[in-house]
Amino acid sequence: MKIYDNPNLDKKHCNGVIAIGNFDGLHLGHQKVIKEAKQKAKKNKIPFGVMTFEPVPVMFFNDKIKNHRINSLEQKKNQFKKFKLDFLIIIRFNKNFSSQSPEEFINKIISKKTKCKYLFVSKNFKFGFNRQGNIKTLKKFEKKYNFKNVITKPYKKNNKIISSTFLRKKIRSGKIDEVNKFLNRIWSINGKVIKGQRRGRKIGFPTCNLKLGNYVVPKLGVYAVKVKSKNFYKKGIANIGYRPTFNGQNLLLETNIFGINKNLYNKVLGIYFKKFIRPEKKFRNLKHLKKQIELDIRQAKK
Repeated sequence: MKIYDNPNLDKKHCNGVIAIGNFDGLHLGHQKVIKEAKQKAKKNKIPFGVMTFEPVPVMFFNDKIKNHRINSLEQKKNQFKKFKLDFLIIIRFNKNFSSQSPEEFINKIISKKTKCKYLFVSKNFKFGFNRQGNIKTLKKFEKKYNFKNVITKPYKKNNKIISSTFLRKKIRSGKIDEVNKFLNRIWSINGKVIKGQRRGRKIGFPTCNLKLGNYVVPKLGVYAVKVKSKNFYKKGIANIGYRPTFNGQNLLLETNIFGINKNLYNKVLGIYFKKFIRPEKKFRNLKHLKKQIELDIRQAKK
């Protein structure tokens, strides 16, 4: 899979099939779009790729939106690789790009740069200045710019459309097991281990601390997790919250990894959320906290 940071494709990747979208989360709905596009490319024996945007447009337009992402960009790239794309185009979403009219986007990027033959989008796809472009706009310009627009039907489960917005709500409510089903993988947060107050070590449960960055914030509390690094893949238990027992002020993801008791500062870890165990709460003292952690670990292992 070749990764482009602009739509100037090599000749061998032009005249192909492109699926376009934010693809935040790459859930089953997104996977449906990509699989259908890939089938079209295979049938016509032409290249197949995906076009996505960085940063996520809603975060570009509203800098107050911080905890929004289901995937980091690196996670998204790794997920795309699994679909065996020929190429991935990552468009830098900035003021210049967002000011293009819908027809300018189709003419300059889709027609002249990629020379795309088939364009796959979801039903609610919007593009161009002030999101003026939609699937009707794409249909309108098909003949003029010599491409065919294909609209994929939404992926539904129990009569509910699976979308990134839907999944963010599930994550925020702690329904991680449902989220994992809709992603067809275990949802995870990646980050670098930072130095903490070492309180966990003092009570016998050392933790690796990660900041959440721009990830959507899961329901505060304790989770059964798996932890992945370059050197291991271990089970563990994680707490996400403000540590009210210690009057904490900053949101933090703290993970106790079973069978690992060494310094992991500055190491990059993936924390894979398996199951919500209980909400965050304030304990009277360290003795009560320690007793609860022992119960949590037993529950997580179960």
